[in-house]
Order: sequence, then structure tokens, then C-alpha cells
Amino acid sequence: MNDVINLSIWQLSIAYVFMLILILIVRWRGIHREKLILIASVRMTVQLMLMGWWLLYVFENPSWWLSSLMLLIMLSFATANVYKRVQYLMAPRMKLLVAGSLFGGSLISALIFVVIIVQIRPWYEPQYLIPISGMIVGNSMTGITLALNRLYGGMSEKRDLIENSLMLGATPREASKPLINQAFDTAILPTVNSMVGMGIISLPGMMTGQILSGTLPTTAIRYQIGIMLAILGSLALTIITFLVIGCRLFYTGDARLVDIKKKEQA
Repeated sequence: MNDVINLSIWQLSIAYVFMLILILIVRWRGIHREKLILIASVRMTVQLMLMGWWLLYVFENPSWWLSSLMLLIMLSFATANVYKRVQYLMAPRMKLLVAGSLFGGSLISALIFVVIIVQIRPWYEPQYLIPISGMIVGNSMTGITLALNRLYGGMSEKRDLIENSLMLGATPREASKPLINQAFDTAILPTVNSMVGMGIISLPGMMTGQILSGTLPTTAIRYQIGIMLAILGSLALTIITFLVIGCRLFYTGDARLVDIKKKEQA
């Protein structure tokens, strides 16, 4: 396998042509997203450059506390991003449950993959632990965001149907079961759909990165299969934990549905 081709700053700068193309299109169509696209591109560049320098230091100085700190930072930012992207007002207990589900599901799956499947020694080896955990956390973040919005939306839109079920003798869990199932299905569907096309329609990011770095395609494929299954497991643990426990927080102690309010649009 050939060595990876290093990109110079000049070569990388050419890639910003794609951003300019998008800006020209939205200006032409009168969509008025130029500022958002520019800010997103600048933020992405700055954040990734800073992360690259930080990871260089972490990789050169591996330690359990630095790797643990990176995991904590990733999970904290992921949790904050979930709060921001949910369209409904959440009670403190719901926010705590979201954080607990995201932390628990992601960490369990990441550690199983790193320690048991890949068998990295020591377990905190940042070259493996951090990128693998990042992929798992990122997908879990997206999944629980979809589940949250779907569950809140369902509880709000079908309030009358839920209350009628309660009056007819259904328990909160029975009245909520169809909505929980719909929220779970909504949350896992994007990942399952992406798995269907992998290898034929698209080559996933992790596999592409390994191949570009000189790893044999067969080795990259095995890693990609493993990480996708770990992502699927993390999604399942994160989302079902949140949904099963979280549905109870939509009801009062005497089994009445609480008020659900949307966030005010800025």
C-alpha cells in the first residue's frame, strides 16, 4: 500500500470552492443562508484544527486521565447539542435522563468494542479509543435527538387519544407504547438505512480514512463492520433507556399527562 498523500494548506484551500458554490446557489435562489454557511465553514475549520493539535498532544502523551477527559468533553458537548436541537421545553429530570442515557449507552458500547472486540492494551490508548468513541457518541447523539423530538411531538399531537386511553383504564405505559415504538423506529431508521447501502452505494468515513492512510481494504472493512454494529448497539441502549424511563416523566403521580410546550422560536 502507498503512503498517505499529505495535503498542503494551498491544496486544502482549493476545497473551499465547494463552499463558494453553495453560497452562490443560495444567493441565486434567495434562500438567505450565506451567513450561516460561512459561519459553519469557519467554525468547522477552526474546531478541527484545534482538535488536531490537541489530539497530537494526547497521542504523544497517552494516559488514562487524558483519554477519560476527552470522553467527558465529547459526551458533554453531545449532551448540550441534544438540548439545543430538541424543539420542546424539557424538565430538569428529563435533561438528566437524556444525559444519563447518552453517557451510559455510548460508554458501554465503546468500551465493549475497544476492550473486548479490538482488545486494545491499555484500554485508554487514544489512537483507538477517541476516534471510535467519537463515532459512537455522534450517532447516539443524533439518535436520541430524533427520539426526543418524535416522542414529544407524539405526546403533544395525540394528547386527546392518550387521555381517552387513560380514562378507559389504560396505564401510562400502555397508553404510551405506540408512541415509544414510533420514536424508537424513527431514531434507529437513519442508521439502519445507511447500513443497507454500505459497500455498494457508499464507502463509510472510517473505512475510507483507513484505506487512505494505507490500511489494507480487508482490514478496514472488518473495522467498519465492527464499529457499525457497536453504533447500532449504542443506539439501542441509549434510546430504549431514555424512552422506557422517559415516558413516565410525561405523567403526574396520579397518571395525568403533563403540559408539553414548544420552545419559542428565535
